[in-house]
Amino acid sequence: MKEFKRIAIVKLSAMGDIIHAMVALQFIKKKYPSLKIDWFVEKAFSQILQNNPHIDNIYELNLKKIKDNKKEIFNQIKLAKNYSKNNYDLIIDAQGLMKSAIVSKLIGKNVAGYSKNSTREKIAAFFYNQKIEIAYDKNAIERNTKILSSPLRFEISKENILNKDPFLFYKEENKKIYEYLTNSKKNILFIVGASWPSKMYSKEKFAKIVNYIDENFLIAWGSETEKDIADFVEKNSKNAKALPKLDLNSLKALVSKVDLVIGNDTGPTHMAWALNIPSITLFGNTPGYRNTYITKINKIIESNSKVNPFKLDKNDFSIKNIDEKNIVKVAKEILYEEKN
Repeated sequence: MKEFKRIAIVKLSAMGDIIHAMVALQFIKKKYPSLKIDWFVEKAFSQILQNNPHIDNIYELNLKKIKDNKKEIFNQIKLAKNYSKNNYDLIIDAQGLMKSAIVSKLIGKNVAGYSKNSTREKIAAFFYNQKIEIAYDKNAIERNTKILSSPLRFEISKENILNKDPFLFYKEENKKIYEYLTNSKKNILFIVGASWPSKMYSKEKFAKIVNYIDENFLIAWGSETEKDIADFVEKNSKNAKALPKLDLNSLKALVSKVDLVIGNDTGPTHMAWALNIPSITLFGNTPGYRNTYITKINKIIESNSKVNPFKLDKNDFSIKNIDEKNIVKVAKEILYEEKN
């Protein structure tokens, strides 16, 4: 049986999906301490992977540029093919899309990926030598640990995941973030943005949460729309501050220092789980059971929508119907249960 010396992981996007896959790295390295691991990622998300001691090389692609310039596809193909010189023993496509399958095949011959019944873009399975079977609607973290461990001939258990080490790393972060933290109160971070407007909780209700809990609230944002929300929450609550715009490296650092993260189903909220920091993730038109791992300190609150993971409804704004008092109740349980 061939020994694995160097592998490539192809997980291009998005931030939350990359985080859900990264948890597998620590267990892969325990099984194969000398294994070299390279990761192929969209340039916009590469910072989430940086400084991870289990990754040898991060290779950035920019497939999103193809939308604006069709000729860019030739540059990206040339770039991917160039990496075939690395002579990988195995490439694992942990994404399961046509674009990730093509990238995987360009960089090496021995490719593992999801079976056609295990992924949304079934044609992607055509490109794989080894096909891994796991239900598409199963928990995303368990799907990622399965796709990354099975081709390497071992298993990552639920117990392993629950007892994971924190796995996001940062260096040379913006020290200004520490000016917003306090030792006199609990530090609570709001993540107010998301990839779709219908995944975003009500700004009015975010403000109300602040007024129910006498702690230090910080609000992260990544776009002008989100900045407007952050400014609204700050102006309409007694104890919240909108942060400056942070890069992913500094955001990782900040999340690692707070007492609680409350946010939408989006990458920055999932950072809390990755860093073993308490969190409450809010779900409306995406499935809570699938998109996060519930633990003693990581909780979810869902709207009343019945969500079909095979066909998400971007017109479902039910997240805004979640009662802020339910969020406050869970937050207080997480923050103060040690005192009870």
